[in-house]
Amino acid sequence: MVDEPLNRRDFGRLLGLAGLGAAAGPALLAGCGTASGTATRAGAAAARTWKVTGTAGAGLGGFDTAVKKLMQDRGIPCGSLAVMRKGRLLHARGYTWSDDTSFTTQPTSLFRLASLSKAVTAAAVTRLVQDGRLSLSASVTSLLTLTPPPGQTLDPRLPQVTVRRLLQHLGGWDRDISGDPTYRDRQIAAQLGVPLPITRAHLVRHGAGLRLEHDPGSAFAYSNHGYLLLGEIVAKVSGMSYADYVQRNVFAPAGVTRARPGRSLKSGRAPGEVPYFSQETGRSVFDAAGTTVPGPYGTFNAENRIATGTWLASAVDYVRFTRIFDATTSVLTASSVAAVFAKPETGLNSGGSYYGFGWHVRDVAGGRNTWHSGSLPGTSTIVTRRYDGVTWALLFDQRDDPSAFTYTYDDFSAPLHKVANGIGTWPATDLWSRYL
Repeated sequence: MVDEPLNRRDFGRLLGLAGLGAAAGPALLAGCGTASGTATRAGAAAARTWKVTGTAGAGLGGFDTAVKKLMQDRGIPCGSLAVMRKGRLLHARGYTWSDDTSFTTQPTSLFRLASLSKAVTAAAVTRLVQDGRLSLSASVTSLLTLTPPPGQTLDPRLPQVTVRRLLQHLGGWDRDISGDPTYRDRQIAAQLGVPLPITRAHLVRHGAGLRLEHDPGSAFAYSNHGYLLLGEIVAKVSGMSYADYVQRNVFAPAGVTRARPGRSLKSGRAPGEVPYFSQETGRSVFDAAGTTVPGPYGTFNAENRIATGTWLASAVDYVRFTRIFDATTSVLTASSVAAVFAKPETGLNSGGSYYGFGWHVRDVAGGRNTWHSGSLPGTSTIVTRRYDGVTWALLFDQRDDPSAFTYTYDDFSAPLHKVANGIGTWPATDLWSRYL
């Protein structure tokens, strides 16, 4: 059993960046709609049947074949894919591979986005900058009151942690060295003498006592803590909750209507939200006894993690959201989008890419590729924006199973790239009116 979700330190980096392997285990989760979320033996997979919903543009059936193979190889019950090209929605599908008839995935079914949520937070921060309410060079210490736990002091380098550096994971915290502080609920409760569940304020206070592993701006180190602070900055500067600001100033003007904050427990499952499956279990972060619970439901506090990884959206919603970064909506101007994708002060990494604001970025002949992935117990997600105007979001409700197959960004994106590269003539259809 684990208290902390699998480390996703390199999960989902394209072209030369390593991915997260699947955890081995004894059972395969078979029923997409199984109310209990319990596992069944691998032999039960033989009873599964396919249900595919939604619409595929003419000549795009190869995407269905690729996704179904990914799911069948790994025993994934629920998935969804949306494909957009140059602003037109061409493919919107929900996939269910299950022996249970109680839930059928739709193109509009909601999934936890995991770290695809970081682009949402980046869009919110950039909008505040665009509106003149926030500066990218502002220090986190000038924006938030950071009070460390008793007996600890602020790292003297914290004033050098700017909004820009938080967005680009250059704040100086390194979970590969000291672990991820956003998954220490039980430790933080004990440290601060507060009951479970803890709040975001408790996470911020615990983080204020942490030492930086790197000088700010000197090294890329993926940081959920940094994006937690960005969410708090959005709330402080806007004068409303982070989620409300995003809904009103990012999602609504982009035409995204279904996205909403996710909830931790199965009892809080939203209408149309898929069930999540995992072999992982862990101690609940919602009760002092530490009851053993399924990994997706209670081993982490989703309510505290909206800015870092627990927005809910459909694949269709998410590709609609990505149009913000084409500067074709009222949310961000072209100059703001240029700032999102600007090279950081550390330059390119060894693989030739870099991290912008909420996106991995690679400049290529003919344009720019941007992408991200997400991983939580019961969730695997990717988004890809190709230089040729093709964008897709692929969402799954599982990230581990006993097969030999892994769950990396490359595993999920490569088959889709192959399909896209083989399309000579893209259809002229546009499905947006069906999925408003």
